[in-house]
Amino acid sequence: MIRIVMLAVATLALSSTPALAAKPCKDAKGKFMKCPEAAKPVAGVTKGKDGRCRTAKGKFAKCP
Repeated sequence: MIRIVMLAVATLALSSTPALAAKPCKDAKGKFMKCPEAAKPVAGVTKGKDGRCRTAKGKFAKCP
């Protein structure tokens, strides 16, 4: 019974940590700002299992 209670308390403590929460974006002065959007991938270029980027036709391309 004690183990179940301790497991529940540990799970609750880990789920409420601020490290797991989304961090707001700040500028160089420390003020909050709107977070920049992620870079959009180049159309038709995919990264293969070997780590190299290729176009839709199979030719090597520069990774974004």
